[in-house]
Amino acid sequence: MTSLTSERSWLMDRNLLKLVYQCRRLISAEFGVRLHLTEEHLEQQLADYAGKSRSRQLVDTWECLLAQVPELGMKTEKHSRKMYRGQEIIDDTPTARIAEASQEEGLPRKKKIIYRGQVVG
Repeated sequence: MTSLTSERSWLMDRNLLKLVYQCRRLISAEFGVRLHLTEEHLEQQLADYAGKSRSRQLVDTWECLLAQVPELGMKTEKHSRKMYRGQEIIDDTPTARIAEASQEEGLPRKKKIIYRGQVVG
């Protein structure tokens, strides 16, 4: 808990807190998601939603926050790729699987028939 407090010391500044509240309000209005100040990866979530947003106001507010707190930019860059035990995770999201399936869709497939748990034809 103390490490989280030391990492979030920038939230004690009133002007920065106003920017975070404004980002939260804009994210809630656009995406319907409520972000809490006590969440562990608040900075990462703010950056993700600012990147996905169509709202120019949210992007501008996030960039203003990054300009005032430069260590936020370093944290978001560090978490940009998913890692597992020091190695990058291959993109195995449903959208990636759908894209692969659409490429294979041109090939004719034989229908698999299963009877009582055994493949018949």
